[in-house]
Amino acid sequence: MKTLRPTFFAFVMVCCYTTLSAQYGLTKPKSRLNHVAIYVVDLQKTKAFYNDMFQLDTIPEPFHDGKHAWYSIAPGVAMHVIQGADKPKKYYQNNHICFSVQSVEAFVQKLSAAQMQWYDANGNTGVITTRIDGVKQIWVTDPDGYWIEVNDAKF
Repeated sequence: MKTLRPTFFAFVMVCCYTTLSAQYGLTKPKSRLNHVAIYVVDLQKTKAFYNDMFQLDTIPEPFHDGKHAWYSIAPGVAMHVIQGADKPKKYYQNNHICFSVQSVEAFVQKLSAAQMQWYDANGNTGVITTRIDGVKQIWVTDPDGYWIEVNDAKF
């Protein structure tokens, strides 16, 4: 029983410090990513792409106007797809979002079946990059030209 007292005392002190520091503003509030948004020409075409290629889970969107689709892309993080762009735009490959998959090779087969192109880190068509840390990666574009890295990084 005596060995539990120091552990219990330490636990109580940590809880008190955490509560008091939050209550009196002793800790700096952190920002966290809430969502990313993309502006698209054809919502249905873009939804089909993200549904078919990435099997993203949809989440409720408050507008119900047929111009929005919201997806869960990570715990507590959403992607908002918004219709209204007049035309697809040209984007830089380095300006991208990234999804990790179990197998880049399996994902490439899926792209091939859909007759879609993919690129390596240098923009070469149909090539898989292997990073210095062993992670395999490719890049694809969605219907509006947004770049997406697909890799097999394990978290």
